[in-house]
Amino acid sequence: MNIRPLGDRVIIKPVKEEEVTASGILLPETIDKEKKMEGEIVAVGPGKLLENGTIAKMEVKVGDKVIFEKWGGEEVKVGKEEYKILSAEKILAIIE
Repeated sequence: MNIRPLGDRVIIKPVKEEEVTASGILLPETIDKEKKMEGEIVAVGPGKLLENGTIAKMEVKVGDKVIFEKWGGEEVKVGKEEYKILSAEKILAIIE
């Protein structure tokens, strides 16, 4: 991948899950099932620049599985892969 996030931004490869109802009906991606998503961190910026000139350490690292706000950030496509670029503040949790 040839994208490097700046500041406190991260690049996430979303996990796409097809959902099937109890009766076997496949729900398409266009249905808003939830307002959160899961994905894997593939790149991390250096951190947020604070007013005193220091950089705040990032709480996530490459390879972390995370839950993030679905509507946060920007969607980008690199080659055939789709990614989300968003501020670390939009990450809700790390999946351990």
